[in-house]
Amino acid sequence: MEQWKRNVYICTLAAFITSVGMSQLAPMLPLYIQSLGVEDPGEVARWAGIIFAMNFVTLAIFSPIWGRLSDRYGRKLMCLRAVIWLAVINFGMGMAQNVYHLVILRLLQGALSGFLATAIPLVSSESPVHRAGWALGVFYTGQISGTLIGPLLGGWLAETVAAFCLLSSQAIMGIHETRKVTDTAAVNASNRDAFASLSRPSALFGVFVTTFTLQFSLMCIEPILTVYIAGLVPESNHVALISGAVFSSAGFASVLFGSRLGALSDRIGTQKVLFGALLTACAVAIPQAFVTAPWQLGALRFIHGIAVAGLMPSINHLIKEFVPQEFLGRMYGINQSFQFIGMSSGAIFGGFIAEHFGIPVLFFLAAGMLLASAGLCYKVIGRNG
Repeated sequence: MEQWKRNVYICTLAAFITSVGMSQLAPMLPLYIQSLGVEDPGEVARWAGIIFAMNFVTLAIFSPIWGRLSDRYGRKLMCLRAVIWLAVINFGMGMAQNVYHLVILRLLQGALSGFLATAIPLVSSESPVHRAGWALGVFYTGQISGTLIGPLLGGWLAETVAAFCLLSSQAIMGIHETRKVTDTAAVNASNRDAFASLSRPSALFGVFVTTFTLQFSLMCIEPILTVYIAGLVPESNHVALISGAVFSSAGFASVLFGSRLGALSDRIGTQKVLFGALLTACAVAIPQAFVTAPWQLGALRFIHGIAVAGLMPSINHLIKEFVPQEFLGRMYGINQSFQFIGMSSGAIFGGFIAEHFGIPVLFFLAAGMLLASAGLCYKVIGRNG
């Protein structure tokens, strides 16, 4: 097997293992908060939201920093540092004595991990240009697969999450990084100088905006999707089971089509796949406001998951095309910041809009944002590409 392909599979395995461990936090977090002495259900919900969001706040701030350091010191080293730190932090979360400890640990987790900000440029830089779409699609499939399987394991103890992260570090040890730092002046350049040196800075900015739009449109809906489903089946005693199936439909679609759409982008062009995926996501968002049964919503979410599977690998592939190796890590880190800002702001504003204007309005908002992003993709990214 070629070395670059071996690296892709190892990084995918590491992403899968890490995602399995990290995604177990969501189902166990409210129960863990209760065990720390918070008894009121409203207080439990409030603290669960705060603790879960803290990670994204510091990830948005520090991802560009870790990406830049991966350019300077090597991406394999930074990946190892990230997963070992995740293991340490999750072991510490198992030792927490109150909710304030969890808040601090989640802030530190986001500030000092940055796994994706280093793993994505590692996969991208080690893959040949004509196969980068496939490689990033495979990596995305591993990441999403772990996120799906983690909650199904039932939410193990935090010490188990730490063990998963340590297993991930063992996988990363098998990577052979061929890239070497040759232009130290470029690596040490400021972000302003880095952007000024790019031949297509407007296209890169279009990619960043697309990342923000995608994550905002996803997260403004996902946190309250269960409430929407409960309104579709008000007399059902299986709302949790139905909601889980609807949620999983999009994830399974992304797993099935991630590598396929990545390979398609290698053949027909990344811009075409990105533009088509944005239009598809926009088209299936509007009917979701008019569904009358959960199975209809699940079918539409499945198609939406296919579109998302084409979006994330395409975005990461375009960054590889627009950015030289010396700046690749920092630009992926900046893109991660746009991603986490979109996730956090989408969740906050989505809840506010749903409360004052109704949940169906969110689907129209998501469709409008995705359509605008498709127009930006066609005008800026496509033209410059």
